[in-house]
Amino acid sequence: MQDEPAFDILATGPLSLLEDDGRAGWAHLGVTASGAADRGAYRAANRLVGNRPGAACIETVLGGLTVRARRTLLVATAGAGASVTVRPGPAPSTSTGTASSASARRLVDNDTLRGRHAAPAGEEGGHALLERHHPPGHSLTLFSGDVLTVEQPAAGLRTYVAVRGGFDAVRVLGSRSSDVLSGLGPAALRPGDVLQLADDAGEWPAADFVRPPIAPLPLRLRRGPRDDWFGDQGWAALLETTWTVSADSNRVGVRLESPDGVARLAPFAHRELASEGMVAGAIQIPPSGLPVIFLRDHPVTGGYPVIAVLTDTAIDAASQLRPGDPARFTDQR
Repeated sequence: MQDEPAFDILATGPLSLLEDDGRAGWAHLGVTASGAADRGAYRAANRLVGNRPGAACIETVLGGLTVRARRTLLVATAGAGASVTVRPGPAPSTSTGTASSASARRLVDNDTLRGRHAAPAGEEGGHALLERHHPPGHSLTLFSGDVLTVEQPAAGLRTYVAVRGGFDAVRVLGSRSSDVLSGLGPAALRPGDVLQLADDAGEWPAADFVRPPIAPLPLRLRRGPRDDWFGDQGWAALLETTWTVSADSNRVGVRLESPDGVARLAPFAHRELASEGMVAGAIQIPPSGLPVIFLRDHPVTGGYPVIAVLTDTAIDAASQLRPGDPARFTDQR
């Protein structure tokens, strides 16, 4: 199955990237780990198709991703609350391969058991007879020619689309992830791209859906290495303020807004800080007093004091915040 065409990209929405579990271990060269912004959702999508850890998925923002299957495929979505629509279509004339008959039968049975509108085995193209709608967090079968669209999510920002076997791309420093800050990894997907399958399939999945995540809000955090620059008053301001997510946010970081920021203590008011190492989830307080939460494509160093660091689960939740969403913090003790 490796190197076989899987998807034609017809539309990408605002941004669609290939992401895996990142390229950890290169910070000494100035390269951050990158990888899927919402690790929990990324792993859930891969589990639903039975991929081994580290398989590459599509991470798409705010829906709009539309792909056409080149062959029979098991796919799954997870993350933001985005349903998917599947429309039957003619099989691409340039398709270069089909699933084995045993695999195809298993995929058809998988959908039929769920009450989906799967065509009888042996019918030309294996197409569904009707347009199908699937809720988020489910696996489903695509037949050659089927067109899948990720709808705009009702909540959340990023949806992960996994395919059994994973998506293939050139590895850069051991990873297929796109890093928007450094430019490492595959370019953002564009209409006309053709994605191939990798060889990351493992055991067949034991489930065909995952429960919708319960957003861990407020975001849990721990005190950071420079919390003493702000004292108890600054810590209280961080936790007691209801922040608003700025439109100036991306995979590098989430910027927060409020009429009042977090003020430094007087001894640190005009003090400069030498650049220090940064990690995903670090919350920097620049001179404006408005927090910046670093996400997966964060820089490896920064020159503003880090008042707190999010827990791993809270980093996932922060990556799903939309511009205009409220954000609150709570102390993880």
